[in-house]
Amino acid sequence: MRNLVAVLMLVLVSACSTTVERVASDSTVDLSGAWNDTDSRLVAEEMVADVVSRPWISDYNADTGKRPVVIVGTIRNLSHEHINVNTFVADIERALINSGRVDFVASKHERDEIREERVEQDLNAREDTRNAAGQETGADFMLKGQINTILDVAGKEQVRYYQVDLTLISMSDNRKVWLGQKKIKKIVSNAKIRY
Repeated sequence: MRNLVAVLMLVLVSACSTTVERVASDSTVDLSGAWNDTDSRLVAEEMVADVVSRPWISDYNADTGKRPVVIVGTIRNLSHEHINVNTFVADIERALINSGRVDFVASKHERDEIREERVEQDLNAREDTRNAAGQETGADFMLKGQINTILDVAGKEQVRYYQVDLTLISMSDNRKVWLGQKKIKKIVSNAKIRY
């Protein structure tokens, strides 16, 4: 009897166990139809490829003789679902930096931490290793934007439409020098549709 109970317990535990399959981090896996890492990466890469290919960048180079300095401002999630905007911003920053066409400065939150460290250095570090305050590079342009969605649901099917709008704004005169837009449409069929 004990052996039978032990075997049944083993079968029960085996049936309830979790399985994990490792896949390449750049592979496309879309389980729910919701915004995911692939959407974030592809939208960031396509939009950055577009922004660095437009005339504003060569105009700025011709006028100043230097690469423009860019900062990413607020990118708002106005969609119906939770989207980790921080990973999207990181994808944009990586693609912009790796383009080699612009210089990049730290965000407001990153700068606050760096400034605190400078104060600490001023008080505690050797003079020959301190980094002085007031030497920061200012941004020439700020990239701002939003992510929106539209849902169309009928029975067990839905269409998820994502629209990402980004705007590059001149810090000196508030001119919008580039407007980018990327759209994604997904058809999701599922017995249990989630919103």
